[in-house]
Amino acid sequence: MIVFRYLSREVLLTLSAVSAVLLVIIMSGRFIKYLAQAAQGLLDPSVLFMIMGFRLPGFLQLILPLGLFLGILLAYGRLYLDSEMTVLSATGMSNKRLLTYTMAPAALVALLTGWLSLGLAPQGVTEVTRILNQQDALTEFDTLVPGRFQAMKDGSRVTYTESLSADRAQLSGVFISEKRFSRDQAEKNKERGITVLVAEKGRQVIQADGSRYLILENGYRYDGNPGQADYRAIQYETYGVLLPKPSVSNEISEREAIPTRELLGSDNPRYQAELQWRLSIPLLVFVVALLAVPLSRVNPRQGRFLKLLPAILLYMAYLALLIGARGQLDKGKIPQDLGLWWVHGLFLLIGLGLFCWTPLQLKLASRRAVKEMAHGQA
Repeated sequence: MIVFRYLSREVLLTLSAVSAVLLVIIMSGRFIKYLAQAAQGLLDPSVLFMIMGFRLPGFLQLILPLGLFLGILLAYGRLYLDSEMTVLSATGMSNKRLLTYTMAPAALVALLTGWLSLGLAPQGVTEVTRILNQQDALTEFDTLVPGRFQAMKDGSRVTYTESLSADRAQLSGVFISEKRFSRDQAEKNKERGITVLVAEKGRQVIQADGSRYLILENGYRYDGNPGQADYRAIQYETYGVLLPKPSVSNEISEREAIPTRELLGSDNPRYQAELQWRLSIPLLVFVVALLAVPLSRVNPRQGRFLKLLPAILLYMAYLALLIGARGQLDKGKIPQDLGLWWVHGLFLLIGLGLFCWTPLQLKLASRRAVKEMAHGQA
């Protein structure tokens, strides 16, 4: 039990460190993407951390198997490098027992990834989709940031205000630039020029039917084409601008958000592909643990990182083949009974081959060394 606890602690500590680094890298990239959308006025900045929190289970379900794979490689590689594995082997630690001990932390990770894949990740996607649907229903005023030029979602209008009241209803120092398009069906979407509105202040007015107007006061309107002298300037005391009416959608169409219980028993190929993908993630954990144990064996003179690159390439091939098979199953080109299981079976055979080849290789090397010693003595 002392050896078991020691090996498990080494693997789990390395797994935690590697997973934390990978999680920070992936979440940082995704957060920058959402931050750019918030800067463009597509998202309310207040929901960014909420979205990232709901996306966390989806990130972890893919990070943990890779973290376990790298954790076994790095932890056992260090033990081989420090000759600790040699000492354990001399005391009776066989490869089978090492694999058995390794499967204990792998089972813990598999239970965690199964919980994430089958339960938390679909719920997180549902909540993210709900938040994004709510964000689509926001108007310019809901995402407007004082002191910043902000484009509308279709890029046809740019809005700027120097200051904005706490209730987001009163503005001052308003600037609006909007593209004008032809109303003729034959020349639809053809740009006719730009309209620029400037005003000392403005306010938002909501009508009884839900229509929203921006009422500008004490300003100018300029119409024309850039680079041409046909500009028209109009001074006004009060000017009303109709704001686009937001479209509220409560529909959640992503299959990643469908609860697992609804996928069970479905004949839809897309639903079956999604179900098998969710079940494949915990199964992936055990297969990569089997692959990592023989790949972690290194010669102290070669260094612990010698097999790291080939091992990562093997893992990437495994994951890429799973994703490709998922796409083919989604299109109905792979029978549902075959599904994704053949990919796991293929890499399970590769893992068993590596596991059986390593002791055989050691025996051959030992016999070769004995023969060389006997030949030298002769």
